[in-house]
Amino acid sequence: MRKVKFSLIAAMLIMVTAASAQVNLGIKGGVNMSNFYGDELNDKNAKIGFHIGLAADYEFMYNSAIQTGLFFTTKGAKYQGSLGSVSGEISVNPMYLQLPVHYAYKLDVSPGTRIVFHAGPYAAYGVGGKTKFKVSAGSGSAERDGENVFGKDKLLKPFDAGLGLGVGAEFGQILFDLGWDMGLVNISNVSNGNIKNQNAYLSVGYKF
Repeated sequence: MRKVKFSLIAAMLIMVTAASAQVNLGIKGGVNMSNFYGDELNDKNAKIGFHIGLAADYEFMYNSAIQTGLFFTTKGAKYQGSLGSVSGEISVNPMYLQLPVHYAYKLDVSPGTRIVFHAGPYAAYGVGGKTKFKVSAGSGSAERDGENVFGKDKLLKPFDAGLGLGVGAEFGQILFDLGWDMGLVNISNVSNGNIKNQNAYLSVGYKF
């Protein structure tokens, strides 16, 4: 009898929580500044990219939420060097589908406006991308695409995972977000290689 009562109470609590929870869907997109860390290559420069996708915000308590979604995002790094009057640039351009799961705390600052602090893990899987080469000599330059970055005997492994954090703002249905992701998985497909992703981003979004 006690087990039945406990089950009924638990079910009622779950129903009340679900009823009081608020789920918001939206779209987000913006600019990335990505790089690699952990390898032995020098002269790395931030590579500009982008991200776009669907966002979900599950507000399970007042001012507390789980933020997730599915995003198409570009990462990678850029390397530069020169020899005399000839300079070269190599960019590595992996593209991922990324799923973050962040806990968010929302601080009310005025009616309809909240500051959002969030952090949590992410998982991503590489879906494409190539290396690109650019050579400049005097007033001339040439560019060409290299090989794919993912695949058997290629530069990178497709699976990536790590931690992210950020701060944003909600102005009614309009969202702004500034964040950083740090990869914890060695994505190098080269023997004894050590490459991890890192990425800073600025997002703008809209809640439906």
